[in-house]
Amino acid sequence: MQALCLITVKPGKVDSVVEILKKKRKTSKKIMIVTGRADISVILRGKMDQINQMVIDFKKIKDIVTTETLIEVEVDLGW
Repeated sequence: MQALCLITVKPGKVDSVVEILKKKRKTSKKIMIVTGRADISVILRGKMDQINQMVIDFKKIKDIVTTETLIEVEVDLGW
């Protein structure tokens, strides 16, 4: 299973949060600084409980303001 976690951080804290996230490489496969409503996006891979635990761990980082997690789903459109 894959998920995309969008992370918003306090102003000026993007680099320090990215460094912390790089140390949490259990399920995070790619960490990107992005533009838009989020500051950082992280692609997560693992079982649902592993992804859930990783997002809970993200919320413990003091400079993270919000997270939004988009879970990959399979849709059969019948094509």
